[in-house]
Amino acid sequence: MRASTSAVDEGIDYSDIEARYEVEAPDGDLSNIIVVDGVPIIDRSKLEKLRAKIAKEFCRKGVNISAEDIYVPWASSEEKSQGFVFIECASAEDTAVALIAFEGYPFDSKHSFQVNLFLDIVRFANMDEKFVTPATEEYSLKSHHRAWLADSQGRDQYATYCADKVMIHWHGKPSQCEIAYERTDGKNWTDRYVAWSPLGSYFATLHHRGVRLWGGPTFEEVEKFAHPFVTLIDFSPCERYLVTWSHEPIVVGEGLQQGPRFFSPSDAGNELAIWEIKTGNLLRTFPMIHAETDDQSSKKQVRWPAFKWSADGNYVARMTPSQHISVYELPSMGLHGKKSLKIDGVADFSWAPPADTSRVALENHVGNKVVGGGTQQENMLAYWTPEMTNQPARVTLISFPSRSVLRQKNLFNVSNCQLHWQNQSDFLCVKVDRHTKTKKTLYCNLEIFRVREKDIPVEVIELKESVLEFSWEPKGERFAVISSSDPNLGNAGSGITVKTDVSFYQLDRGKGDFRLLRTLPLRTTNTIRWSPRGRFIVLATVGSSTKSELQFWDLDFHADDGARKEAHKEEWGNEIQLIGSADHYGVTDIEWEPSGRYLATSASAWTHQLENGYCIWDFRGQELEKHVLDRFKQFVWRPRPPTLLTKEQQRQIRKNLREYGRQFDEEDAVDETNVSAELLAHRKRLVDEWNTWRRKCKQLIADDHRKRAQPVNGNRISEHDVKEEIEVWVEELVEEIEEIVE
Repeated sequence: MRASTSAVDEGIDYSDIEARYEVEAPDGDLSNIIVVDGVPIIDRSKLEKLRAKIAKEFCRKGVNISAEDIYVPWASSEEKSQGFVFIECASAEDTAVALIAFEGYPFDSKHSFQVNLFLDIVRFANMDEKFVTPATEEYSLKSHHRAWLADSQGRDQYATYCADKVMIHWHGKPSQCEIAYERTDGKNWTDRYVAWSPLGSYFATLHHRGVRLWGGPTFEEVEKFAHPFVTLIDFSPCERYLVTWSHEPIVVGEGLQQGPRFFSPSDAGNELAIWEIKTGNLLRTFPMIHAETDDQSSKKQVRWPAFKWSADGNYVARMTPSQHISVYELPSMGLHGKKSLKIDGVADFSWAPPADTSRVALENHVGNKVVGGGTQQENMLAYWTPEMTNQPARVTLISFPSRSVLRQKNLFNVSNCQLHWQNQSDFLCVKVDRHTKTKKTLYCNLEIFRVREKDIPVEVIELKESVLEFSWEPKGERFAVISSSDPNLGNAGSGITVKTDVSFYQLDRGKGDFRLLRTLPLRTTNTIRWSPRGRFIVLATVGSSTKSELQFWDLDFHADDGARKEAHKEEWGNEIQLIGSADHYGVTDIEWEPSGRYLATSASAWTHQLENGYCIWDFRGQELEKHVLDRFKQFVWRPRPPTLLTKEQQRQIRKNLREYGRQFDEEDAVDETNVSAELLAHRKRLVDEWNTWRRKCKQLIADDHRKRAQPVNGNRISEHDVKEEIEVWVEELVEEIEEIVE
């Protein structure tokens, strides 16, 4: 049929008919028209609502359109839209921004946009389907952001900020310490301060215009985020997102660059911004919520971090002005479940940190999802609410995203609570400051939730003193507290040091509760720093003008001595031993190196101007380095990511540690030999220089003697006439008298 029709039509001129029914193209530039697919299918009653919402989303990303710029095509057979729209942008810049910002953009929980140029659709509709092999691009090797982990000597890095200069250092044995990177272009690396990302992949520097991230062996610029006058930053635990805050509200003036990487008019007035590090795109902005203070005349207190991240980095939450908890999903930044956790009067909350995946999950009371034969743990969130009317204060643990309640505990006579998670999420300690019925006396209770056990039992430790600081041992079952009953507590004046007690507690598996190991009374300690590997702890006095003591303690001092441990196994807490003491005047910051081998203390010029600089100590308190630097500001160790070794591989390494130890001892012996050889060469050079100087002096003396032997006024002076006089002083004791004076 087609063949016959073609034969009939052949040779017939249709030009008059085509001219009569020709459709004229609309006026305007078709290059700025885009087609957005993935739009919800609606009826005509919801048309205006859909167009308004699409226009709002585009304006929020910096593409200025109105509802009138959106055309919705309708199906011919029924009053339903076809699932796509045409949008005419005002300029080529807006079109480019829309193509990038809204490709794959989640419009709601069921629809995501796909964006194309209208001209591309027309062009590809008549595209030649013949395949053409594309040109092969030359591969360019990019620097790895964790290249420092491949260091053959296993060294760590740290950053220092002194005056206007920032430097990255290698740290190891004395022969291995050197500068890893330093800018040589004469430009300042930061205008405010520097920070490492949680896993050490990025080095962040703050500037008046925003934040820059650097990485790789040569610290090349990785990404930058335009947030003027940025003051504080916070990374997500997975390093995928970044939060920035400025005390100055966002201002979007005319002519400023806009797009997915920049602020739009809808962001004006906000102070907080959340960014995606991989793309550099702005996800969303928020106004800052300031913490409440009793003194209304004082400046507003900033609650930081303003957002708190879940362990997997898929959720971020913050408290709303109405004292609810809003949880947002990443990367869409949409409110989870389209509603906040409505908890009346919530005072504070905290996500559980990442748990050890090899440990037993919360299978008895958390609805885990089975994925690939394993379990995908839900996140845990803890919050507390104060006493209101006839309701007691309450601590609640919930799982997320299911929002199921795991445990609740009522508390009475509560003044304040603080939530302290153990870093493996095995325990949650709620430090409860209580008051008597007269509210004149304060005391403290420790409510310890044992999260890994069935039904999450709660153990209560009653203390009759105020607790100043609480700290869990990393990867352990011990904790340390600083308490005090000093009457000067809370109103100590200049030069007054508050007396404190330091107590250590440990879980007694035999009896099933936490027991006191030991108390160190009448100290000036106000800071606790556990080693990242546990066992070792530093007790320090920070911020005092009269005391700056550092004490290094080992809580398993006899653990490697089997005989002594067997002899004292009945004595609870006998293994706590002071292994070193030191002093760093004016210390303001204390930080352990990630491996737990070294400790850094620093005195920052941001706090005071006396003897600024930093010191590095080993875990026993022996000073390795000391640098007194004018206008020294900051010392930051570079974090390390979690090990990739399995539990079995780690167990084998510990089992064969003596063999590895011999290898390291040999390397140390070689280093000592090299050092000895250098020392011997140095001494030989000094002896040679001394002998050369002696020969030169003897030659000068001999020349002087020959000159003196020359004739003077025609008379020759013999060598016998040249005399050398030597005076010798002799002291002789004539008499010594001892007399007792009453």
